[in-house]
Amino acid sequence: MPFSLPNLLTLSRIAAIPLVVACLWLDRGWSQWASMVIFAIACITDWFDGYFARRYHQISRLGRFLDPIADKLLVAAALLMLVHNGPLRGVHLLAALVILAREILVSGLREFLADLRVGVPVSQLAKWKTGAQMVAIGFLLVGDAAPAGIPAVLIGLVLIWIAAALTLVTGYDYLCTGLRHMADEPARGPGGS
Repeated sequence: MPFSLPNLLTLSRIAAIPLVVACLWLDRGWSQWASMVIFAIACITDWFDGYFARRYHQISRLGRFLDPIADKLLVAAALLMLVHNGPLRGVHLLAALVILAREILVSGLREFLADLRVGVPVSQLAKWKTGAQMVAIGFLLVGDAAPAGIPAVLIGLVLIWIAAALTLVTGYDYLCTGLRHMADEPARGPGGS
């Protein structure tokens, strides 16, 4: 089912990445809004691809592989652009680093645990983290192009730090799960590594 609706939605999320980056690169008021709208639509497809996959029994290996990659690429590209020409400077860079480091850690742990045939379900707290992160990035993408009286950058920065705090908690939970399975590794004989 490589061209099922859920997989096409996931692929559209990947295709949205250069559009978000290009709009941010232009650094104009309208392009900041365009980047936020494209980013928001891409985020919404994340919910719909999962919904359609479950509803119409179109869960595929390709979809299970691409979905988390699409999410991480979209977030990483937006964060990197916000660091390059946006408000994620100075101490706020740490929030972006925490989020990106956790994404790499969780990807590695999921790959390791998949080899052991151990699934790691997404916790409710991780869903809240993702929600805060996506809304924060949306506000930061608009940035100073927001209407007067709406402190988009401030709202985005507060939410990105909330997302970073939740990232640390959920990352620790995933790490503990992974370490438990690493500790259960069977002992090998002499010469084994």
